[in-house]
Amino acid sequence: MRTVLRAALLCLLLPACRPDQVEHLSNTKELAVEAENWQVKRIMPADLLRATRWAGDSLTQTADRELRRVLTEKLQEGGLAAALPYCRPETFPQVDSLAKSMQASLRRVSTRPRNPTAQAELTPAELVPTDTTRRVARLSAEEFTYQRPLVLTDALCLRCHGTVGQDITPADYALIKKQYAQDQATGYKVGDAMGVWRVSLKRPGVAEFYTMKTRKVMKKRKPLF
Repeated sequence: MRTVLRAALLCLLLPACRPDQVEHLSNTKELAVEAENWQVKRIMPADLLRATRWAGDSLTQTADRELRRVLTEKLQEGGLAAALPYCRPETFPQVDSLAKSMQASLRRVSTRPRNPTAQAELTPAELVPTDTTRRVARLSAEEFTYQRPLVLTDALCLRCHGTVGQDITPADYALIKKQYAQDQATGYKVGDAMGVWRVSLKRPGVAEFYTMKTRKVMKKRKPLF
């Protein structure tokens, strides 16, 4: 009796499963990638150091880019007097927002700073003016550091950091000395290392950056027609 009932039930279900009534998913590859992205991944110590470099590059390059943009605008608006208060890229909203998302803090230090609070003893190896010089380290289970040279790459910066009487007018230098009485940050030329960027990062921020950096992103498919 049970066999007969099962056969009857199967006959009733078969019409509901006809091939022409099955809706096939068109984005199965995208779904598979997304499912893989959300899987818990084991991040190794080497991965965290790699992510520290990525995060440090991203943060300091954003700061450099924003500094050039802001200083260009301010110099056009009102010369050095208007630009001088804005030579602090670590305080810019976009840079600050990115730093918070990475649980990071950044600062610039130099052997010849404009602001005495940025004074630091640096070795010649730390002042090699190449973009490939990076130093990353893990100080503890929860803290990472990143460092790279701060290089004068834009002639725009000579308006404040070049040679007095050549790149910097006496009037502009008087403004600099009025605000920074102990200024040492002049006499540079394009290509010189002026100091270093130093970034401190927390492990959760580094791990999150690694996860986002390695997440797969599907390319948009071109329409067939």
